[in-house]
Amino acid sequence: MRYVRMPIEKESPEEYGYDLIRFNLSESSVSDRSFKALGLDLPDITLLYGEHRGPRELRELIAAEGAGLAADDVLLTGGAAGALFIISTALLGPGDHLVVVRPNYATNIETPRAIGCDIAYHDLRFEDGFAIDVERLAAEITPRTRLISVTCPHNPTGVALSLDQLQALVGLAERHGCRLLVDETYRDLSYTPPLPLAASLSPSAISVSSLSKAYGVPGVRMGWVITRDPALQETFLAAKEQISICGSAIDEWVALQVVRRKAELLAETLPQMRRRLALVADWMAGEPLLEWVPPTGGVVCFPRMTAEPAGGTAAFYQRLLQAHGAYVGPGHWFEMSDRHFRLGYGWPTSEELEGGLKAISAALRG
Repeated sequence: MRYVRMPIEKESPEEYGYDLIRFNLSESSVSDRSFKALGLDLPDITLLYGEHRGPRELRELIAAEGAGLAADDVLLTGGAAGALFIISTALLGPGDHLVVVRPNYATNIETPRAIGCDIAYHDLRFEDGFAIDVERLAAEITPRTRLISVTCPHNPTGVALSLDQLQALVGLAERHGCRLLVDETYRDLSYTPPLPLAASLSPSAISVSSLSKAYGVPGVRMGWVITRDPALQETFLAAKEQISICGSAIDEWVALQVVRRKAELLAETLPQMRRRLALVADWMAGEPLLEWVPPTGGVVCFPRMTAEPAGGTAAFYQRLLQAHGAYVGPGHWFEMSDRHFRLGYGWPTSEELEGGLKAISAALRG
């Protein structure tokens, strides 16, 4: 493994210092929740080694989201990042081939690079609405392809697949004898009816998700990987056991309380996120220096500057932070031009979001 720190982590607000940022529009989740906000009182939990797969009740609740899924199809992991690491290291090695969508959440690209496998990047285009071109992606598959990796809804653009596209991707994996990984971390924040869990459609499909983005508990490192292939799930379990044996008893208890209240929490969150997105859309409609593809899920979008800003992009980001106290995710976090930036509208307060949008407009103009 050839580990390299990712720009999105080196330049993250938690590394830079939250106290230096007034309007933080770089985050990719809803606002962080506290124990008090969730109404939780931590009981006297025995800090034992738990079930290696994770608590059965929690796995049953997660599996209930997909037709034909069972608790043993679900493996709890240390966040979605842990699930993605397990999948990459279990399926890929030097000489293997991966087809991965780009831009993407950095781990979906950097972990395969660290492994040293061969990678074909399916680059999404602004001009195509950041939509996956299934025919073009099919042409990138080789006899050595072991994994196709996509996200839906997509990070950083917020664009989602159609059901026809998802089914076509599943068909590709089945025909070519490889696996389809769908990072579904934002699925619960879809503004249209969510797609079925990819893993429910075929044993060739793998679903990954977590509680970090839609539920505001990233400090609870709880994610999962779902597959209907028992032999593959056994391999994933072996990887987890070698990494951590089992999960944190405290994290698993909190996760169970959150998932039990999933419908209640989403009924509160989704209308708020729609209002936030409408605010961003109104701002974009009146900002001639930016263009975008409106998102259909998640809490991020990926605007593009219509021209080079005053002094260049580096000067823009410096002005934005130093003169206006605002922070966004520059395009290079996603191996894109810095004329793009990821704008997160779910984490800040409404007032901070409005202040940050005004700051962006001001910084664009020098």
